Amino acid sequence: MDAEALKQYIRDVPDFPKDGILFRDITPLLLEPKAMHGAAEALASPYRDLGIERVLGIESRGFLFGAPVAQQLGAGLVLVRKDGKLPWNTHRVRYELEYGVDTVEMHVDAVEEGQRVLIVDDLIATGGTAAATLELAHKAGAEVVACAFLIELAALGGRQQLDVPVHAVLEY
Repeated sequence: MDAEALKQYIRDVPDFPKDGILFRDITPLLLEPKAMHGAAEALASPYRDLGIERVLGIESRGFLFGAPVAQQLGAGLVLVRKDGKLPWNTHRVRYELEYGVDTVEMHVDAVEEGQRVLIVDDLIATGGTAAATLELAHKAGAEVVACAFLIELAALGGRQQLDVPVHAVLEY
């Protein structure tokens, strides 16, 4: 399924979560098995022959896409979660948001030194969470091959926060 076909499954919700924001809702895509498969395929395909060993899925919608991408690439799935959600020892990165600070974590044994990883999320906007996840991967000694997103809100400049190749299936 090509990008234009996938776009029909993204619902625009004006003024959510607050006035002036146009929210790109992926739930219609999740309801359609062929669209979900097409999205996972479009995220995974550029990385098939690059020896990806781990896919880092960013909480929470990144889990939805990270799991099928990891399966397609024959890689393990690493959960990157918000502060305090993981039950084991973690690497942590604290980062600035436009309205405060947040922290992302992953288990210390999730990625081995030198492993080739792909970071996956549903959407990149300003790039703060993705940049923090990239820092987290580097902290663990990973070789980050790229970041892949289903949707990029290009006007917000998030990809400029990342010093690795960025692949976005859909651009708004």
